[in-house]
Amino acid sequence: MSRLVLISGCSGGGKSTLLTELGGRGHAIIEEPGWRIVKQELEGDGIALPWNDMMAFARRAIEMAIADHTAAQGKAGWTFFDRGLIDAAAALQHLTGEPILEGLSAAHRYNRSVFLTPPWPDIYVTDPHRRHGFDEAVAEYDRLAAIYPVLGYNVVILPKLSVADRADFILDRLETP
Repeated sequence: MSRLVLISGCSGGGKSTLLTELGGRGHAIIEEPGWRIVKQELEGDGIALPWNDMMAFARRAIEMAIADHTAAQGKAGWTFFDRGLIDAAAALQHLTGEPILEGLSAAHRYNRSVFLTPPWPDIYVTDPHRRHGFDEAVAEYDRLAAIYPVLGYNVVILPKLSVADRADFILDRLETP
């Protein structure tokens, strides 16, 4: 069983906050490739920003997610990913129609259980790194919720609970066979 665990789902659904909680409990965490790319691009020339060139952004996210996956192999304990390769590849496939998802996901597997944060308007906010609206976030969530099962993952929808309770929920699900 893979100890590499994806937390995906709706943009603005609490993934990053949840990973901070899991990291505070001593688990390895991998920040979302998209956030890291936006930060780098805003400090540089800004070419691969999602609102400037979504295809360049998605391609960079795929490269970064593959590197993250490779670096996490063999680590002791759980490693939690704020999004990952499948999210990036799904975005590029949605944009271009290129059938890249199955090949990439077969070569870079995560734990069979993928945890999705559902749309949660009460906590959704835009900021300089997240400029899209809630409707776009929900559409992305719907695509991901449909894609993961097709790729052989068991989708677990996270309940709308406190951050600590969500972390407990994930850890309990992972420890239960």
